Amino acid sequence: MRITLPDGSIREYSQPVTAGQIAAEIGPGLAKAAIGAKANGQLVDLNRPIDRDAAVQIVTKPRVGKDGRSKDDPSPDALYLLRHSCAHVMAEAICRLWPAAQLAYGPPLENGFYYDISLDEPISSQDFTRIEQEMAKIVAEDRPFKRYELPPDQGLSKLQAEANKYKVDNARRALEAGAGALSWYVTGERGRDWEDLCMGPHLPSTGHISAFKVMSVASSHWHGDVTSDRFQRVYGTAFFTQADLDHHLKQLEEAKQRDHRVIGQKLGLFAIDEQVGQGLILWKPRGAMVRTLLQEFLQKELFRRGYEVVYTPHIGKIDLYKTSGHYPYYSDSQFPPIKMRNGEEEYLLKPMNCPHHIKIYASEPRSYRDLPLRLAEFGTVYRFEQSGELTGMTRVRGFTQDDAHIFCTPEQVKGEFRTTVELVQFVFRRFGFDDVSIRLSLRDPGGDKYAGDPALWDRAESELRDVLREMNASFTEERGEAAFYGPKVDFIVRDVIGRKWQLGTVQLDYNLPQRFGLEYIGADNQHHQPVMIHRAPFGSMERFMAILIEHYAGAFPLWIAPEQVRVLPISDKFDAYGQRVLQALRGAGFRATLDDSGDRVQAKIRVAQEAKVPYMLVVGGRDEQAGTVAVRDRSRGDLGAMPLERFIEQARVEVESCGEQCVTV
Repeated sequence: MRITLPDGSIREYSQPVTAGQIAAEIGPGLAKAAIGAKANGQLVDLNRPIDRDAAVQIVTKPRVGKDGRSKDDPSPDALYLLRHSCAHVMAEAICRLWPAAQLAYGPPLENGFYYDISLDEPISSQDFTRIEQEMAKIVAEDRPFKRYELPPDQGLSKLQAEANKYKVDNARRALEAGAGALSWYVTGERGRDWEDLCMGPHLPSTGHISAFKVMSVASSHWHGDVTSDRFQRVYGTAFFTQADLDHHLKQLEEAKQRDHRVIGQKLGLFAIDEQVGQGLILWKPRGAMVRTLLQEFLQKELFRRGYEVVYTPHIGKIDLYKTSGHYPYYSDSQFPPIKMRNGEEEYLLKPMNCPHHIKIYASEPRSYRDLPLRLAEFGTVYRFEQSGELTGMTRVRGFTQDDAHIFCTPEQVKGEFRTTVELVQFVFRRFGFDDVSIRLSLRDPGGDKYAGDPALWDRAESELRDVLREMNASFTEERGEAAFYGPKVDFIVRDVIGRKWQLGTVQLDYNLPQRFGLEYIGADNQHHQPVMIHRAPFGSMERFMAILIEHYAGAFPLWIAPEQVRVLPISDKFDAYGQRVLQALRGAGFRATLDDSGDRVQAKIRVAQEAKVPYMLVVGGRDEQAGTVAVRDRSRGDLGAMPLERFIEQARVEVESCGEQCVTV
């Protein structure tokens, strides 16, 4: 049996071996840090036997600095192991405190974990300390996580005897999905200690959990069905060090102050109305202005880079999406098909723009001389997200993508892909996102969601990897994260308070052109199949807007502020001069307003500050005589009086030099 390590070295074994044994052979330092492994891309327990040839990567805990914080961001795999294991510890603690509790489901999340629990007695925030104390006892016991398996019939009999219908249902679903056996994890010894039906994997023992907190409790329903059983969903989080946890809690407090839902309502940017529908955004004038400016900024850059704008319908015949694969692959998250009165046709709210762009390409003959063809659209698409998953503008049911699709020859793929990556990087720099990481999302060779010829997948993945290396880009690879039609590069940005967001994406696709039979006539006068590149720097206008609101805490830089300047006469005697100042500002292209209310000037300043207007121009008698304005910056305070023309020129320079001043937050 051959084990291939990340550095390309190979170790041979005559019998099954665990990742823990491999780590120990490599060195004591690695063995001490090891908490799990990936075997052929699958995350596994450190002590789970590997019995066939495999590419093995040891998953380790992060190194800790002098400040107690992790020196590097823990890998997603390490956090998965930690939080999945901590979910079990929390569930055991809750079962100790409430023996009548029935467990349903407890997955790890991006920032923590939860467990759905059926229990008649309510769990409240006042119980969190008791739960944490019980969890601390379990952690201190340092009991090992041990896996055992049962054949399907024995496993189902065991669960039915325990009378937990949720676990029986979980088991049946796992078997229907192809599981050959049912697995449990025991924290300690089987028959003596706590156990849970689980696919795993987990940390070696509970003692590897060092910092955790129960965060909140909410209601949920079995399979998200509001007509089904109701649960209490208890959320928690875990980190490798207490300092990391403390930093996370501090971030959460800062995030509350920056919550786009609160700021968006306060600044009048957007609204969500129950009568319109959950997850459907109403862009109010101020928010619509920001969106318009974002769109104009990107569209100008697209024209410069040779893109052409198209428009497509919000609806299409269901056969279009069956051909593309979107309907079978994403049918669970789409709005139900719309049946026509004749009963012969079915339509679907558009889940993606790419099939429509494909049809524009196919609407006329194409030559290699026409390629690359770059089609761009700010196109609105629709997904039926579960109501419990909807969150302000970040998780919605209708959203507009800054979408584009490039149709090119195979020889043009690398050059076109490189320019799309450069475009995404250009966009992020403009908004002050300087901390950007790149993730190359690949298919899982063992997965069944990926369409097309494996050889084309290998080619596409190799091309993306080559371009990133040629650009000297630092990137990680993630198996199983590709789109169903091709590999992609995802961009992860860190905002001003340290949170990470997945924003722009670029995808390489050999499959959809094949599904739709796309062609072009080559230089050899023969028919050839083009390649598609999908790209969206913003991702969606709604989500990008939410992130910008929180990144800037609503204080947008001057160039995209919905209101750039507010003129504040110190009394109604100077309203006429204020009106002349206003007209001069608008004539120079600024978005300006006049506060001619009867309030005192200090009250006017306070209102403008709360509205996060970048500049306030206070005008009175001396200003009218001298043609000046008293300039007040929302963050720097009073800047003194200056001629109106000078202010206009300085503000114009600030707008035009975005990339320097405009990214300050």
